Amino acid sequence: MTVITESRTTSVVRAAEALLSHRAGSPVVLADPEDLGGSGRTTVIRARVAQNPLSLDRTLVIKALPEHEDPRAFHREIASYKYATALPTESRPGPQLIASDPDALLMVLSDLGRGNAMTALLSGTDVVEISRALSAWGQALGRMHAATVGGEGDFQALVRRGPKGAQGRDILRDEAHRAVRVAHSRAADLGVDLGAAVGAAFDEACELFDGGEYRAFSPSDVGPENILLNDAGVQFMDYEWGGFRDAGLDIAYALVTFPAGLGPQALDRRRDLETAVVEAWRSEVIAIWPALQRDREVERRILIARLLWVWLSTVWMLPDDVDDDVADTEDAVEPTMAHLDAADDAMPSRYAHDWALHTNDPRVLVARWTDLAAFARGHDDAIAEFAAAVGVALHRTWLS
Repeated sequence: MTVITESRTTSVVRAAEALLSHRAGSPVVLADPEDLGGSGRTTVIRARVAQNPLSLDRTLVIKALPEHEDPRAFHREIASYKYATALPTESRPGPQLIASDPDALLMVLSDLGRGNAMTALLSGTDVVEISRALSAWGQALGRMHAATVGGEGDFQALVRRGPKGAQGRDILRDEAHRAVRVAHSRAADLGVDLGAAVGAAFDEACELFDGGEYRAFSPSDVGPENILLNDAGVQFMDYEWGGFRDAGLDIAYALVTFPAGLGPQALDRRRDLETAVVEAWRSEVIAIWPALQRDREVERRILIARLLWVWLSTVWMLPDDVDDDVADTEDAVEPTMAHLDAADDAMPSRYAHDWALHTNDPRVLVARWTDLAAFARGHDDAIAEFAAAVGVALHRTWLS
């Protein structure tokens, strides 16, 4: 867990007390703060409500960002929580927003309880239990998507109330576009030809952020590290940079991020587990998107989104000091394990959010390409060949 100084803990709790007291019109006292960890830059604390003039929960969760944090990021998260909190209880994807202070960059959320972390469930030995957890994940995504179709205008109205520049800002979309812009040169660094068909698939995938036929709300980082299973089902815990995008991006994100957490027994069944996630999601959204009854429609949408996520995680792992124009030189520089260490040490500000998609483990990245190649076979030969070639190149570079 993140180490929080006593002064920081105290100041965050006192700020939350002041916020809640102002909202209630009488004193609210919080006690027994518990550090829940954070993404490194955030402070996340569970506190007991010791004095309560309102019908507040027995415990609440306080999230505070540092003073230097981009206020647009904070406001985007608040807009996401406000939008999700207004959904019907059965469709609400995570905690409720109780109160927020944009000047202090502080928010108070309902406490989801301890529950079971998705990461812990995935690492277990009971494959049936893992399959159930993954199905619940897919169903939760589907219920959220179904409940939020057509709600983009309401969400954007919330975003427009924030600081200039918050509207239309999507860090993950920006990173995806950046990764695609350097795709030709980075693939060439690895000795792999991108090809026109794969390049077109990248462009098609990027369009899913701002377009797409299946637009719905997403917390954005819907990976296993941000999922808790409690009595109410699957709960998504992180709404930073939430917004509307094509739902295919979410289900593909799940498929890319969950296998790294599997134990040996379940890893051998990952194809079946992938199917469990997809079919659970599909069962919840077919009623609103009948076109998803067609297998080819589902497979194509997931394939191009999955290609984009795997490529983005690869570009993140490549060092920034490898010039994007290196492919145009006579001696292309091949990334090494030393480069990976340097890239991790020099991680730029755009990684301030610790995305579940991001990995520093080359074995995970190689496995993602291998899985993508297997998924693409029979659906898109060009993507299958590209994925296999990148996987081989990365294995040769990092693991041989």
